[in-house]
Amino acid sequence: RDLHKEYRRQRQMCIIDSNNSNLSARFTGVIHMSEEILQPAIDKFAEGDLEGAVQMLDDMCKTNKDIAAVHHTYAEFANMLNVEAQDDVIPGGKIMMAYKKAMNLDEENDEYIVDFADFALECRRIPQAIKEYERYARRLELADIPIDDRLYMAARNLVDAIEVVDPTKSNPQVMPWLKSAIKWSVGGLGYSPEEASTLLLEE
Repeated sequence: RDLHKEYRRQRQMCIIDSNNSNLSARFTGVIHMSEEILQPAIDKFAEGDLEGAVQMLDDMCKTNKDIAAVHHTYAEFANMLNVEAQDDVIPGGKIMMAYKKAMNLDEENDEYIVDFADFALECRRIPQAIKEYERYARRLELADIPIDDRLYMAARNLVDAIEVVDPTKSNPQVMPWLKSAIKWSVGGLGYSPEEASTLLLEE
């Protein structure tokens, strides 16, 4: 949990660059507009006032309903606020709706998909998380991109989540989840499942 918390914190620190780098060139005008809109909240966060930044972003979501980056940034920061407080300062359902809003507004943004999957997994909504991770993995495959660090990290977190809901891993429902985790973990090491199996079975 601590490792995942630190990983998300590091991602928060570069969230604007992350959002912008994944938007296609045709949205250049929207990118600049998003930067300008988000900057006050980012400045507030940089000053160490995460709660203030979240409140700013909440207001921004109401006045910038069609800007995906605003909803996504709100969701990420609100989630981090809850993690740091170890309490639901912001209702999880509200955060989930913000993630979904961002994905609906920018359906081609892979970052939004995997961030939502991470959040769903944190909420122990494992089937929903798996669905989004698989969608993200398919998009990487179609773009001829190997398994990345997001899926590699997801594999570990998924196994941790499975151990909470089924410590013995005896429920047939968790078997496909475990297979996905193993596939992503070996893929993150640069091996296909077949290559990993062959290597492990060699004398």
